[in-house]
Amino acid sequence: MASIKVYDPAQCCSTGVCGPDADEAIAQFSGALEKARKSGVTIDRFTLGHQPGEYVKNTTVKSLLDSEGVDCLPIVFVGDEVLSKGDYPSRTELLASVGIEDDGAAEETAGSCCG
Repeated sequence: MASIKVYDPAQCCSTGVCGPDADEAIAQFSGALEKARKSGVTIDRFTLGHQPGEYVKNTTVKSLLDSEGVDCLPIVFVGDEVLSKGDYPSRTELLASVGIEDDGAAEETAGSCCG
């Protein structure tokens, strides 16, 4: 089955869906990741502030950070290929990249971690 790896910018929690002003794009992306996970896709999500070593281990991520700085984040991989950088892909684009049809049903995302 497919795999997705997400290298997020520094944020206060692993999902980025935090506090009263959570970004709607991040919430939609997190919901799409949950749908993919429930469909059997392996999901690995890293946050720069909590797992900086993961950004150095991946040579593509390290190279992008060296050449473009943190503006290249988030970086989303499907398998070993970069699906997007600098912004989160749409729900439809993410799901299609792993062969899942987007039925439009929103998935529940993790609750707020920061109040």
